[in-house]
Amino acid sequence: MDILLNLAAILGFIALTAGTGLFVAFEFALTGLERSAIDGDVRKRGDGPAKALESAHNRLSFHLSGAQLGITLTTLATGFLAEPVLAGYFTPLLEWAGLPNAAVTPIALALAMVIATGLSMIYGELVPKNIAITVPLGVARVVARPVMAFNWLFYAIIQVMNATANWLVRRLGIEPADELASARSPQELGALVRNSAQHGSLDQAKAQMLDRSLRFGETSAEDLMTPRSTIDWLPVDATVADLLEISHDTGRSRFPVADGDLDNTIGVVHVKEAFTVPAARRGEVTVGSLARPVPVLPQSLDGDSVLEAVRSAGSQIVLIADEYGGTAGIVTIEDVVEEILGEVYDEYDDAEAEQEVRRIVEGWDCSGLVRVDDLPAEVGYFAPEGDYETLGGLLMAALGRIPEEGDVALLPQTDRDQLDEFESGISGRWCARITAMDGRRVDRALLIPMSDARAKELFG
Repeated sequence: MDILLNLAAILGFIALTAGTGLFVAFEFALTGLERSAIDGDVRKRGDGPAKALESAHNRLSFHLSGAQLGITLTTLATGFLAEPVLAGYFTPLLEWAGLPNAAVTPIALALAMVIATGLSMIYGELVPKNIAITVPLGVARVVARPVMAFNWLFYAIIQVMNATANWLVRRLGIEPADELASARSPQELGALVRNSAQHGSLDQAKAQMLDRSLRFGETSAEDLMTPRSTIDWLPVDATVADLLEISHDTGRSRFPVADGDLDNTIGVVHVKEAFTVPAARRGEVTVGSLARPVPVLPQSLDGDSVLEAVRSAGSQIVLIADEYGGTAGIVTIEDVVEEILGEVYDEYDDAEAEQEVRRIVEGWDCSGLVRVDDLPAEVGYFAPEGDYETLGGLLMAALGRIPEEGDVALLPQTDRDQLDEFESGISGRWCARITAMDGRRVDRALLIPMSDARAKELFG
């Protein structure tokens, strides 16, 4: 008779452990599923398990509370059945080992509790949890209906417990939610993209484009614009012949037209306007008469608003005004596209010369206009906070004057010197050698990482 009871207890232990696993798998599978995956399963299959899963997700709080109740009941019942049986096996062994009678029963029960709890945790919780995390949809389809049947059986108890818990949560100033939030912030999506790229689910080019797209709204017009100092423009009294000449020299098609300087820009002229003027009159007709109005945006405007303005502008170009009302730069549709896709070149561009950052033997050949917040991803150097936006501005701050070609500067140190992917046995400091100037603006500079000892030797 004892053997039959022990056998029944062991079978009950196995069944209850499986029940715990059922509830645990339901809990992790349901919370690990996106709403889109559930809706997709309903559209694709539309069978009983899919509809049950949809129903469970619609009342997520209730069904998760039921799963918690199921886990608690099965775990308690597992201990109630298994501990006396296991203690009965340990008692003779402990008596044979010579332990005092007063200590045998407590030690046997303690050992039984530890083993029963361990088995229940491994086979009833950890194994189902790992399976549910790995294949949440498949697991949820299997376990949804049995768990929901249990929940409806104990409906009243679950409702009372849920209502009590919700009341306590509201007392803490938090409104309970019956569904998991399916939406993701751009930051979360960006993290997912980067994680997918690291694990090989997305290739680097696609991941970079998606990440740039998600971060596009965080940019400003100032980040996107071509700075004033690099703009090719025409005075209002310039002729159509001048327009053709500057277009030929620069390879550009659109040019601001200004009365005196860019702070008084009257519009934009396209090179195709030249072909509306007879060849004999191109030396007489001025670009001021052909210029079209151009929208003006503040430099603090966010990237999404800038994109909408550029798209709606007939000239595909907008002026960017600084806080004092002066012209800070221009933004074209190409600038916007390049912010998402990276540099875009056509047959008239010198891709090698216009590349912002080029890897060479000594280090990195960089444009003076490259933004300092792009330097970590491009070369691995972290610039400290300061009153500058570009590498050229950083070099002016480091030198304390207008740079000259050939100047060498030790860049300011930060607590992060290089990104891991750029490290090659050298860590410490960075120096920059200015290789080209455009007037008072740094055109190109060579960034070179060096050891602390080498930096001390060169700069003291």
